[in-house]
Formats: sequence, C-alpha cells, structure tokens
Amino acid sequence: MHSVGKSWLLLVGFLVSYVIYLLFGALVFSSIERPVEDKLRQDVEALKQDFLNQSCVSAASLEQFLAKVLTANKHGVSVLRNASLSSNWDLASSMFFANTLVTTVGYGHTAPLSDTGKAFSILYALIGVPFTMLVLTACVQRLMYPLVFAPVGALQRSGMEPRSATVLHFLLLVILVVLCFFVAPAAIFSVVEASWSFLDGIYFCFISLCTIGLGDFVPGTQQDQKYRKLYQLTVMVYLFTGLMMMYLLLRTFHKMADLHGLTAFFQLPRCEESELNEDREPIVDNEQEQQTLPDPANKPLEPGTQPTYNTINKG
Repeated sequence: MHSVGKSWLLLVGFLVSYVIYLLFGALVFSSIERPVEDKLRQDVEALKQDFLNQSCVSAASLEQFLAKVLTANKHGVSVLRNASLSSNWDLASSMFFANTLVTTVGYGHTAPLSDTGKAFSILYALIGVPFTMLVLTACVQRLMYPLVFAPVGALQRSGMEPRSATVLHFLLLVILVVLCFFVAPAAIFSVVEASWSFLDGIYFCFISLCTIGLGDFVPGTQQDQKYRKLYQLTVMVYLFTGLMMMYLLLRTFHKMADLHGLTAFFQLPRCEESELNEDREPIVDNEQEQQTLPDPANKPLEPGTQPTYNTINKG
C-alpha cells in the first residue's frame, strides 16, 4: 500500500505541477503579447479608417473583401502582386506539405481546400504518422551504438565512473545537436530568408524539431525565391534528421535516468526494460548447448545481444 500511495501521490504532484506550469506560461505570454496585439489592432483599425476616408468603398464591402483575403491567405494563397507566379501545390511544395503532415509538424500555412483533399489527408496521415515513427525508431536504433554505446564505453575504459561517463556523454551530445541542428541551420535560414533574423531561425528550428509547428515562420514562402524547390527538399531532409536526433537525445536521457535511478524514483518504466532483462539472462543453460550454437562471427547479432548501458557497465 505504501508503494501504491507513493505512486498516486507522485501522479497528483505531476498533474498539479503541470497545471501550474500552464498557468505560469499563460500569464507570461499574456503580459508580453497582449500589448503588442492591442497596438497592432489599433494600427490596422486606423489604416482601415484612413482607407475608407479616401475612397468611396463602404465599410461592409471592405470587410467582406478582407474576410475573403484573410481566408485565402490562411490557405497560403496571397493576393499580393506576383504572388500567383508560384503554386503551393506543385510537386516540391506538395511533398513538403506531405512531410510536415506525417512528421506532425504541421505548419498550417498550406492546407487542403477541397473536401477530397481533406479526406485524403486523414487517410494519408493515419498511415503516414505511425510509419514515420517506425522509420525514425529504426534509424535511431542503428545510431545508438556509434553515437551512444561506443562513446560511453570508451569513456568508461578511460577510467571514468559509469554515471560520470553517461552525464559527460549526454552533455557532449546535447552540444553537438545544438550546434549542428539549431545554431548552424539558424545562421543559414537568416541568410536565405531575407526577413528572418538569427533569433527567428533559432525559433523556427526549435518549434519545428519539437513538432510544435506554429506556422508563423515557414521556409520557402517568399516570392521569387531562387531554387525554391531544391530549398524545400533540403528543409525536408533537415526536418527528418533533426527529428531523428531529438529522438536520440530523448532515448539517451532516458537511459541516463535509468542508470542514475531517476526512473525508479519517479516509478517510471525503464528504457528498453525487456532488453535489459534479456541481457541478465544466460543465453544457454549448459556447455553442451554452447557447443551446438553456430559461430557468432558468422551470424547477425540478435536484439538481446546488442550493447546497452547495462552491458557496458559490466565490461
């Protein structure tokens, strides 16, 4: 009963902390953004009144026109000059939309207009989202040994304690991911996208790789942008590799938390607990069965024999 009570107490604590965190964020965002929104609303209203005073257009006609324009702009169709020269549904742009759909980034800048397109988006995402997660998981599993297990093992063989080695490795991995997938891309975006600052680039990278996808910054939407199709394909590759590295970071942090006892303290499931249990069990029961096994050098590794933090620590 003591363990059950502790578990429920932790759960209630998590929920209360989550609500408090949401309230804190709401207060901060409201205090920062509401004055800016009010100023923008006043400027737009003043511009509207100035336009009505200088023209014979009625307020109702202007509002109807603006409603149509805003609806079109919401779907990525602009009425500005030369905006019709590029389509949001050419092959490259459609592939970019499909990529944001199945990766759950979903900027919302381009959205289906027809009922058929909306229905197909549902079916496409229904299959594409789990398939994308499967592909990301498979890629991360292949990267775990060269980017996680091997470096941690090398640090331990150099004389470091297991816990210190995992912390140092995680910090180095975080620095590598930040430099390669946040700082460097942000610098590139600030050059390619004329209206983006370096902070805008960092903001876009973070919002995208966390799959938040607010849609206020979308690459490749400027008019007369050179090599637009190639640029969109490059961003697609960046999004996939970036999501893969973010998932790798989460897996690495979870394993480090296992080793440091954090998951046990918060009564959370261990990372790949079944795999760790397989590592603890003997592969064979007696020497006779060992002799009947084929040569492991000529046989691919089984999932249970792949290295983990547990096996590295034993070594």
